[in-house]
Amino acid sequence: MTTEEQTWELRLYVAGRTPKSVSAINNLNKYCEEHLQGKYKIEVIDLLLHPQLAEGDQIFAVPTLVRKVPVPIRKIIGDLSNEEKVLVGLNIVPLKRVVSG
Repeated sequence: MTTEEQTWELRLYVAGRTPKSVSAINNLNKYCEEHLQGKYKIEVIDLLLHPQLAEGDQIFAVPTLVRKVPVPIRKIIGDLSNEEKVLVGLNIVPLKRVVSG
């Protein structure tokens, strides 16, 4: 199955409705709509409500985004405000070479 055919499974760990958590959720939704058009599933896990779930994905900071599928698993920590960093980190968009000079 190619990347284009499979559904991306993303899990976003947050701790309550903090500004960083809300920003991460909004940013993730925006990027997925722009780049994965309907081929993604986002699960938001509030660790204030379900702290036991942090252990499974080894979450040490929030917000943390975990890409479960496609494998390999990838993690990004922060509010996901840097779109290029998120897309490259999730391997959605290949890294573009910057040519100086």
